[in-house]
This record gives sequence, C-alpha cells and structure tokens, in this order.
Amino acid sequence: MQIRTGSTTVGHPDGELELYYEDMGNVDDPAVLLIMGLGAQLLQWRPGFCEKLVARGLRVIRYDNRDVGLSGKTEPPRSTQPLVPRLVRFWLGLASPAATYGLEDMADDAAAVLDHLGIDSAHIVGASMGGMIAQVFAGRFTERTMSLGIIFSSNNQRFLPPPAPRALRAILTGPPPGSQRDVIIDNAVRVSAIIGSPRYRSTEEQVRADAAEGFDRSYYPSGVARHFDAILNSGSLVHYNRRTVAPTVVIHGRADKLMRPFGARAVARTIDGARLVLIDGMAHDLPPQLWDRVIGVLASNVAESGRRVEQAMRETWA
Repeated sequence: MQIRTGSTTVGHPDGELELYYEDMGNVDDPAVLLIMGLGAQLLQWRPGFCEKLVARGLRVIRYDNRDVGLSGKTEPPRSTQPLVPRLVRFWLGLASPAATYGLEDMADDAAAVLDHLGIDSAHIVGASMGGMIAQVFAGRFTERTMSLGIIFSSNNQRFLPPPAPRALRAILTGPPPGSQRDVIIDNAVRVSAIIGSPRYRSTEEQVRADAAEGFDRSYYPSGVARHFDAILNSGSLVHYNRRTVAPTVVIHGRADKLMRPFGARAVARTIDGARLVLIDGMAHDLPPQLWDRVIGVLASNVAESGRRVEQAMRETWA
C-alpha cells in the first residue's frame, strides 16, 4: 500500500511546531483521521489495521502528536506544582492549568493536519488520550466531524475510578535517563505484559520488534510527561460531549485496568445517541485478533453517518 508522507506546521508560543503525518488510500474516499494516545507514535496504528480501513473504502490519515515521533518537540518545562493535588483536582473533574498546552491545543493540531490536506470534514477516531483529543475535536468542530470513534478512553468526568496504580506507574515511570536501547525495549515488554489484552497476548518477540521499531524511529520519553500534563490541564470533557452531534461509538475492553471501562460508560452516557461496545479479554491495546471486530464497529458508525447525511438531504428536498 502506497503511503504519502508530509508535514505541516502549527503556531506555538516559541514559534512554529511541525506535525508529521502519513496518508493512505484513495484521496477521493471519505477520510478517517486516526489519533493515538499518550506518548505513543503513529506506529501504534499498525499498517495492517490501516490497510483494513482502506479496504473499507476510506482514506486513512495517521499522524504523530506534538512531543512524540517525528513531530516537533515543544520542550516546555514540566509543571512545578505538586502532582498529588493536581491529581485530586483531576479526580474532581477540574482542570489543572499548569501546563504549556492542553488537549484543546492538540485538537487544534488535528484540525491543522486536515487543513493542510484540504479536508473539510473527516471521521475522527482516537485511542486512549487520542480518544480524549477526538472528543474535544468533535465538541469544538462539530461541522468537521462526520463520525466519532473512541477506543479505550474516558471523558475524565469527576469521581471516575482511577487507573490501577500498577498500570499507571508502568506508563508514567520509564527507565532512567540515558538507559541503553536494550533496557528500554525490556521495559516495553514489561509494560505490555501489564496493560496488554490478557486474552490476546502478543509474543514477546513481536513486542520486542515493535518496541525496537519505535525506539529507532524516535525515542523521546519527555513526551509522556507533557502529554500527561495536557490531560490534567484540560480536566473533564463532559462539556465537549454535550456539544457532540456526530454518530458516536465507544469501544472499550472489559479487562482494561489503565483506562477502566467506567470511562467508556461515562462517555457513552454523555454523548447523545452514542453506542457502547465492550469487548471481553481486551485491555489497553489493539491486538490483531480484534482488528476485524473493531473495524467492523467503526465501519458501522461510518455508515450511520452516511445514512444521516442522506436523510438530511431528503428532508431538504422534500
């Protein structure tokens, strides 16, 4: 499958910031924008997953968020405010505006990628923190959101049960600065064992190969901390959910201990008409064994968007 690559720039207090993207499929097909999560490169939208979406008649765009992969690095100082009070505020659904940017800025990044490609509207799909960015996008850019797919994410409303401590530590606590490549890859294997889908385990060989690919492409652990700050900076996303009008599907694994299913239920309850799909044995990853099921659900949501457009046209001409 041919992949078109490129970059665009967005404004930033310190100047311009580059966003790297990859574009697949027929440019005349409806576009789907894939947004990945905290500290994760676009590589986590595996080529096979993207190919299956292209085979469904979609133009697929994946990109690196700021502070990760081949996109620009903001290099702001981390918040000096104590973490525990900020986490308490977050649990109460309150923003903790101590970071240089928030999820709103990252949603603007997504819009900038579409602008650069000349795409007026797209199907928006986000995973984990990417699902949060997608929610902000759908609430702020309603006319540009054809459909919304949210995978193992949350709207961060108040009083949601927090992640399992072991899972959260695995994500936020990496090897010491200056660690060797092998140490970092070993850590990726450890993290996968903690947050990965228990019913659909990847082989250690595959996890190592994926981790090596990510390391060799771009290893930038500071992006994890900055993305986490961005989440705390934005707080509850309920007000964006209430503005969302696009057909929405919320997909979540019942075995996810990092982003518990309570978050998915909260999103589905808040967005009018949203469909909730819970998958047994799935946790905080997208194992190949589940690609067909997940893509089938997303494709159904895309089709619902098409039906709504047709209905609106019939009503207009009636």
